[in-house]
Amino acid sequence: MELNFNDKNTKVQQLTNFIQKFIAAHELQVGDKLPSINQLSKQFHLSRDTVFKAFSDLKARNIIDSVHGKSYHVASRTKHVLLLLDEYTPFKELLYNTLKNKLPSYYEIDLWFHQYNEYLFNQIINNSAGRYDSYLVMNYHNELFSEVLTKIDKKKLLFLDFGKFDKNGYSYICQDFDTALYNALETIKSRLKKYRKLLFIFNKHHKHPQSSKEYFSKFCIDNNLPFGIIDEITEKMVISKKIFYLVIKQEDLVSIIKKGKQENFKAGRDYGLLAYNEIPFYEVIENGIASIGINWERMGNRAADFIINETPVQEFLPTEIILRNSL
Repeated sequence: MELNFNDKNTKVQQLTNFIQKFIAAHELQVGDKLPSINQLSKQFHLSRDTVFKAFSDLKARNIIDSVHGKSYHVASRTKHVLLLLDEYTPFKELLYNTLKNKLPSYYEIDLWFHQYNEYLFNQIINNSAGRYDSYLVMNYHNELFSEVLTKIDKKKLLFLDFGKFDKNGYSYICQDFDTALYNALETIKSRLKKYRKLLFIFNKHHKHPQSSKEYFSKFCIDNNLPFGIIDEITEKMVISKKIFYLVIKQEDLVSIIKKGKQENFKAGRDYGLLAYNEIPFYEVIENGIASIGINWERMGNRAADFIINETPVQEFLPTEIILRNSL
């Protein structure tokens, strides 16, 4: 165990965080004995009182326990986490797996999907209030705060993904679907200027924030780029050369690729293709599909930190473009 102290926090807080992260990294398992107060005092050149205060803090949060106040060990009390997502997608699975792998073994995650059904969303929250140690929730709506969430202790609730609504002091790890989209497109402006027209495939019934249309349009107008927004890929639609397609749904991405093959076109060579939300198979299909979005693994790691450290977080993750041969 190595720990280098700094001046940012008290030594008690730094030692507390260090032990907690050591447990979270599975270096210590449930039931494992911790070094004694005397051992840590000597190893880190700390007073016994400093070590005792760190142990007391961890014990108060049920992270460690003690036998007769002397021998300390990793607590066996199971902690429960509610992870309420909107709908299943491969990148949500990455979020879940990252969270599960980073949390210590005594955490149990209950995974639910509300499927953008407001009644189901409210029912899950009503039935869950007061039963969990932490709540990670993708809100029902990007622009509106769901009032049912006031039933949950604000300190235990973390908003994920959606978050344009007034978050009023809540913790959140969200993405910006507006300005961040505009700025990300700016980074590939020179590539986009090679196309005759930029098309955003955006079904009007899709739950992706509708405001993204406004910022896509604004980017195109500001840069004098011809553009259009298409509601859906129809059977009659023909893929044309020198057209750029920004796609949200994976089904639409597959349709564009299939239609392109019917014309003997190849993504990147004959037309441009950029897909929302990175997933593993984009790296290998069609010699590489470029993607735009946030890093879902990072979201999972940051969410785990919120649960383990019990410290507030308010962060918008950056929207980034992974360039591949489809552009």
